[in-house]
Amino acid sequence: MNGHRSHRTLALALFAGLALTGAARAEDTVYARIDGQPITQTDVAAMTATLGPQLAQLPESARLKAVVDRIVDMRVIAAAAAKDGIEQSPSYKARMEQIRTQLLVSEFVKTQVEAAVTPEMVKARYDKDAAGYEPPEEMHARHILVKTEDEAKAILADLAKGGDFAKIAEEKSQDPGSAKNGGDLGFFAAGDMVPEFEKAAEALKPGEFTKVPVKTQFGWHVIKLEEKRKQPIPSLDQVKDQVRQAVVGELFTQKLEALKKAAKIEVDEAAIAAAQKPAAPATPAPAAPAPAK
Repeated sequence: MNGHRSHRTLALALFAGLALTGAARAEDTVYARIDGQPITQTDVAAMTATLGPQLAQLPESARLKAVVDRIVDMRVIAAAAAKDGIEQSPSYKARMEQIRTQLLVSEFVKTQVEAAVTPEMVKARYDKDAAGYEPPEEMHARHILVKTEDEAKAILADLAKGGDFAKIAEEKSQDPGSAKNGGDLGFFAAGDMVPEFEKAAEALKPGEFTKVPVKTQFGWHVIKLEEKRKQPIPSLDQVKDQVRQAVVGELFTQKLEALKKAAKIEVDEAAIAAAQKPAAPATPAPAAPAPAK
């Protein structure tokens, strides 16, 4: 039930650097004005989202002023560029068309895809995935970690005489994370432990402990397997966001394919191939004739 990456997120990332406009809502707080044009709370919120990590480096008390200053800088530069006629340049017009396209894509995803996804669709997708999901096995084990093989052998001898595993772990284990809990490691899945430890635990039956010390990079272990089970399937509430994004991704793909099918699309594969073909190496110039003797 892995969620697909949001297509809307991809679209939004393409135009995160858009300059902010001076449009304001009637109820917006106005923080500054440039030639009469307001810088509002809405403008600040949009710029704050754009700056992101940069603002996190500033004290919270300085962030609002920093954002307003950034908007002032952008507005002043934008006004100067407009005065110089940059808006009429071919490169500006091409860039604006790209931004327009990206914004339309984002709004399409928001209004035609995300808005169309219902809770019932999410539940149906979850049920489908859950029905075909084979949860991996996981183990619940305890261990006693010591520095030497002889110490581990002595512990095994105590256990063979009926010693209490949890009590011995509390007294002798060198693993500070589990010793206080009687060596309890909780449940773990394949790949969570180092290979030697995992292999030894896997070979045990519930209630058994290893008959010989197990060597790993951490030292010598005595391992007891408590139980094996299949991992519980996550509830819908736990994975709702991921499942919803999976549904959004599928619906987006369906709508995109339908739109492409209805459109007349012509791709010049030869031109693409020619543009990607590496340039031929330059022919070396002929060597100059040797001077006559």
